[in-house]
Amino acid sequence: MERKPCLLPEKSGSFTCREEKKQQPETTRNLSMGALKARYGDREERERPEQVQEEEDEKKQDEEEGEDGEKPISGEDVSTAPDFIAISGEIDKFLAAPPPPGAATLPCIPHHAMAELLAMVEGEISEFDSGEDRAAAVPLFILEAIDRVFKLVTALAAFPSEPAYSQALNRAGAVLQRAMAFLEDEFRLLLEETGSVPAESTKWAAPPPQSSTYDADRSPRTPLQEPTSNSAATAGGGGGQDSPAYLPETVEMLRRIASTMVSAGYEAECCQVFAVLRRNVFELGISSLGFEKMSIEEVQKMPWESLEGEIAAWIRAFRHVASVSFPRERDLCCAVFAGRPRIAGGLFGNLFRGVVIQFLDFAEAVAMTKRSAEKLFKLLDMFEALRELTEKMEGIYYQEEEEDEGDDPAPAADLKAEIAAARSRLGEAAVGIFSELENSIKSDAGRTPVPGGAVHPLTRYVMNYLKYTCEYKNTLEEVFLQCRRPETPASPRDEDDNNSRNPNPNSTGGNRHSPFAMQLMAVMDLLDANLEAKSKLYKDPSLSHIFLMNNGRYIVQKIKGTAEIHGLLGDAWCRKRSSDLRQYHKNYQRETWGKVLGCFRDEGLQVKGSVSKPVLKERFRSFNAMFEEIHKTQSCWIVSDEQLQSELRVSVCSVVVPAYRSFLGRFQQYLDAGRQSEKYIKFGPEELETFIDDLFDGTPASTVKRRS
Repeated sequence: MERKPCLLPEKSGSFTCREEKKQQPETTRNLSMGALKARYGDREERERPEQVQEEEDEKKQDEEEGEDGEKPISGEDVSTAPDFIAISGEIDKFLAAPPPPGAATLPCIPHHAMAELLAMVEGEISEFDSGEDRAAAVPLFILEAIDRVFKLVTALAAFPSEPAYSQALNRAGAVLQRAMAFLEDEFRLLLEETGSVPAESTKWAAPPPQSSTYDADRSPRTPLQEPTSNSAATAGGGGGQDSPAYLPETVEMLRRIASTMVSAGYEAECCQVFAVLRRNVFELGISSLGFEKMSIEEVQKMPWESLEGEIAAWIRAFRHVASVSFPRERDLCCAVFAGRPRIAGGLFGNLFRGVVIQFLDFAEAVAMTKRSAEKLFKLLDMFEALRELTEKMEGIYYQEEEEDEGDDPAPAADLKAEIAAARSRLGEAAVGIFSELENSIKSDAGRTPVPGGAVHPLTRYVMNYLKYTCEYKNTLEEVFLQCRRPETPASPRDEDDNNSRNPNPNSTGGNRHSPFAMQLMAVMDLLDANLEAKSKLYKDPSLSHIFLMNNGRYIVQKIKGTAEIHGLLGDAWCRKRSSDLRQYHKNYQRETWGKVLGCFRDEGLQVKGSVSKPVLKERFRSFNAMFEEIHKTQSCWIVSDEQLQSELRVSVCSVVVPAYRSFLGRFQQYLDAGRQSEKYIKFGPEELETFIDDLFDGTPASTVKRRS
């Protein structure tokens, strides 16, 4: 007999629609084997599909005419339908040892068993579709029956040119295609049942039994926002901290359906449904954390106050996704597609890449915005988040690719390169912003001196900025190392300055080979130069020294109070600045009190061996005038650091009061008691101390009063 070719029925491109459900009363399904026997094994009469009935009529006619010479199948009574176990047994016998193609004798198709199997599958699908209770799980026996239909189709396809086989193949293929459409819909519904619930409304489910096919404990966890469980059952979350999860029985049903579809050659349809649904869940989860996808143009036009909030949402969502959602999603993929690492790794890898690219696009858009000092810390936060993701990828994304040696490593390498590129752009922007700090110091050339020689606003701004900046010390070290700008060769003088700052590179802190430490020193040098120029704006040299003392003290105190800055600049740098402060102090005392102390010199007081009263009176008169002027002027000066203020007052007292007391003790007797004494001696030593304590308060003091 000539065999005509007959191909497998083609699969539909996408099973996106289910047949319209029949309006039937809901039927309670009893999934026990007894119910199956009562349903399929005890009925004396069952209407058979028209195509199968025609095949049986043709077979009877051929036997009567003696054309084939084949005997009826085991002489069974075609009017009696076998039960489910018998159906399976007959089908399994047919599938057990099929002859090779081209064999002279072909096995007889078990038409009765096949018809019962196909009718049973169609009937169960129709009944399941018509039920109103969509929460019920697909009975496992349906999956087993569908799997047998697939095996039957595969066996029949081995003989495409045999008419009887061709007819049976067409019939079984049609049922298989409908079954795959049904399973695809069920797969989608199971994924949507939890994925459609708002992220904040459902808590994580309990972990599955220990017999899970996937060991989720392989997944590394870092202390950012830990999942409550490492199990595959809790892998349903796409974003929110209380994201919904799939119950263990749901995950198991998803696994069975996926296994049935993939085995039947419907891998693409199954994977497409899974990928689309899980990506939607991730989108909803990310949105629930406050981060929305934006274009580069939207980011560029957004005011900083708004963009700052978006960056905070980006960081929160990104860290949660990297620490919680991605590990859970990997567990879910591996649980649903257990035993198929290529499929699980591919699905997770595609989702991982798509979500990460969405975050990277925003990061790069932020890096492209106009640079300003206040953006530095948010950029560094984003840089750190990307660094954390890179570390986690080694145990999440790349692990999946390593499980299947046949995978092309290019996608993972490309994604890693894109993450590195985004980090690099953020790093370059951070370095640029830090460099803008140098420019802002250079350009601050105000010609109005700060009243009272107080700490300049530029000093406060720069030091507080550096204090917060150094909280990111390790990150900035990495950023400046990776994004270091080409520097001009250092001059011998610069090298000497560096050596004087830190003669021993191995001493505590102050590693002059650190790019960030060098950058920090450059900023401090610029600030020193700027303050030195501003000190020249004061006409009074003493006030100039007070200004330098105030600002220098503020800088040193900030550095000593910030371990990160102190560690970068080093002890040598701090000793040098403390030495500068002492020199400013000495300069102040010389400028202010040098002339005052000149009034107490013995030189010029004696003429021909006796004290000259006119000269003595002039000395007292000069001292009184100078002290009153100093008191009036310098009580308005500001020394806000209480310790420095106290040190200045004590040092003035220790120099002026003893000298005055000694001078007064030696020469007071030469003035006549009474009116003359009161006229020239206005202060006692203790009164001087009281008036000196009025200095540097920043408020005008009352006029110095005469002694009573």
